[in-house]
Amino acid sequence: MALWMTGDDTADRLLDSDPFALLLGMLLDQQVAMETAFAGPAKIADRMGGLDVHRVASADPEEFAALCATPPAVHRYPGSMAGRIQAVARAVAEEYDGDVTRLWTDGDPDGATVLKRLKALPGFGDQKARIFLALLGKQRGVQPAGWREAAGTYGDDRFRSIADVTDQDSLLRVRATKQAAKAAAKKG
Repeated sequence: MALWMTGDDTADRLLDSDPFALLLGMLLDQQVAMETAFAGPAKIADRMGGLDVHRVASADPEEFAALCATPPAVHRYPGSMAGRIQAVARAVAEEYDGDVTRLWTDGDPDGATVLKRLKALPGFGDQKARIFLALLGKQRGVQPAGWREAAGTYGDDRFRSIADVTDQDSLLRVRATKQAAKAAAKKG
């Protein structure tokens, strides 16, 4: 199944075909709209003439930060996110020889192991790692034993996160769930 995360065909095709792009989209998914975050990898790929883990990891940090800040910026905080992008790229390059899929394939891991590997990546806390695991399971067919349990509530069938976005309607449903949760937290 083809991914729909940004509403932009070029960005969505990249996310669909490149697991590194998908991982970076998840990394960028904070303090910006989901579709903006997941469009970031396409901006990087366009500006670098492709999206290569090793090239991103070894790019000059100042030049890479400038690339991320070029309008339209990759993120609303392009400088700090450029550092995080490069840190993730270095981790993937060093620990998985540049192959993001090894996070969920090396040694036939269960869901808890994949979650642990994701949480070990720079910029991936517990929630982000669980959402990405749910995204892999729900939309990429990556379903190691126990993945739903490891993903926690993000593994269920409610519209909670980017893992549940498949079109404009589901994006709006996820937004409504998030707004309701924020309203409840304010009351509570």
